[in-house]
Amino acid sequence: MATSNDLKNGLVLNIDGQLWTVIEFQHVKPGKGGAFVRSKLKNVMTGKVVDRTFNAGVKVETETVDRRDMQYLYRDGDDWVFMDTVSFEQFPVSDAVVGESSAYLLENQVANVSVHNGVPIIVELPASVELMITYTEPGLQGDRSTGGTKPATLETGAIIQVPLFIESDTKVKVDTRDGSYISRVN
Repeated sequence: MATSNDLKNGLVLNIDGQLWTVIEFQHVKPGKGGAFVRSKLKNVMTGKVVDRTFNAGVKVETETVDRRDMQYLYRDGDDWVFMDTVSFEQFPVSDAVVGESSAYLLENQVANVSVHNGVPIIVELPASVELMITYTEPGLQGDRSTGGTKPATLETGAIIQVPLFIESDTKVKVDTRDGSYISRVN
């Protein structure tokens, strides 16, 4: 048990028998009335995001979640198989848990996997990954100075927007949080 004053990003709460992770929180002390904590919570299983307000000092039930570095090995039907890099134990992780991370996940890539009671519940990739562009329309002369973008297909099959001067078979750095192009990799 913790109080609402102890909330922080990444903390996993047990509310009404469901696991919720704290995405954002803000302590508010208005001029009148008592202080409270405004938070944004994400349901671990469904991915639903809700806003929730807690009065200051209210007890909230927390859950222990073991965060481990795991290496992605291969797909097995609807499951993604990860291996713990310390114990070499393999865990099948469902499509629902991997979620949007699948667009930037390559074999042998290491991700941070949160495990609760032996079951993987959250997969977090690094903030950025380096991926090869397999196809994009060729650039035209003069495209290098304009600020336009064009779609490009990554080696994982995901499509992102890249500057006009980027060619096929170019390695780029991609932000995994929003799928945006960061830079070219030399």
